[in-house]
Amino acid sequence: MPSTARPLGDHLREWRQRRRMSQLDLALEADISQRHLSFIESGRATPSRDMLLHLAERLGVPLRDRNPLLLAAGFAPVFAERTLDDPALEPARRAIDMVLKAHQPFPALAIDRHWTLVAANAALAPLISGIAEPSLLEPPVNVLRLSLHPQGLAPRIANLSEWRAHLIDRLRQQISVSGDPVLERLLKELLSYPAPEAANAHMPTTPASPFR
Repeated sequence: MPSTARPLGDHLREWRQRRRMSQLDLALEADISQRHLSFIESGRATPSRDMLLHLAERLGVPLRDRNPLLLAAGFAPVFAERTLDDPALEPARRAIDMVLKAHQPFPALAIDRHWTLVAANAALAPLISGIAEPSLLEPPVNVLRLSLHPQGLAPRIANLSEWRAHLIDRLRQQISVSGDPVLERLLKELLSYPAPEAANAHMPTTPASPFR
């Protein structure tokens, strides 16, 4: 997540480059002149709140990451963020629990954007019990760490090389979109784990994960 201490132009330029867009590309998407966009990025022009949010929308900036843009431009943040146990999200929590319960007798879980376990159905417990490193199950539980750690579920996964490649690829895509430093640190940690044999060249796009 970009730092709020940086100039607005740096924020916008970073998001634009992350989306592999030129100034002209973004200007056309936002229906503004390239000159005006250049002035905003260089700090020679200050966009209105509506213009800034419009640019963020065209760039696909996640809502939580639009607040730093607003702050950098001198505006108040407008996007609130709540945890799932917030009373206002009780209907959402009930819906998640209903979906998880409907998957039984098969295990199902819900995660947040950092792959932290938020909720799970009762069928998950037998699947993860008895791992070699119990601390991996201490909250907050990161499901990628739990899945790929050599003392977690990794020894139980029959096609670990394919499953690992799939998860690493998904995480890299997520980092490319979000630039989230928490995910970058997680990726670095996961890549430090001992790698299994090379993945099958004909690996399916979304492999199943059979357990031993």
